[in-house]
Amino acid sequence: VQLQASGGGLVQAGGSLRLSCAASGLTFIRYAMGWFRQAPGKEREIVAAISGSGRTTHDADSVKGRFTISRDNAKNTVYLQMNSLKPEDTAIYYCAANAGYSLELKYDYWGQGTLVTVSS
Repeated sequence: VQLQASGGGLVQAGGSLRLSCAASGLTFIRYAMGWFRQAPGKEREIVAAISGSGRTTHDADSVKGRFTISRDNAKNTVYLQMNSLKPEDTAIYYCAANAGYSLELKYDYWGQGTLVTVSS
């Protein structure tokens, strides 16, 4: 299984980025997908999650109304649209796949991470 995250970069506060995560080696629709982040000196936390069908989603309170998770099962890809970015959103963002819908950190497979830096 491979999860390839992309789309990170440097953006000014108030700006937008869209992260993508392309999955291979698994039956994509059978896996819930999650986006997590880890800022320097902080623990990894969940940002958003989406069920295999895409009908169920969750957003962390810190990103609610600003970030949107979605998936395209035909392309084996999950996205994280990030709007109104804040400096506190600066972190390495990871995508992960899990056999069941979960809001916990214990996902089955993890991507390599993509760095998002938000300047003030």
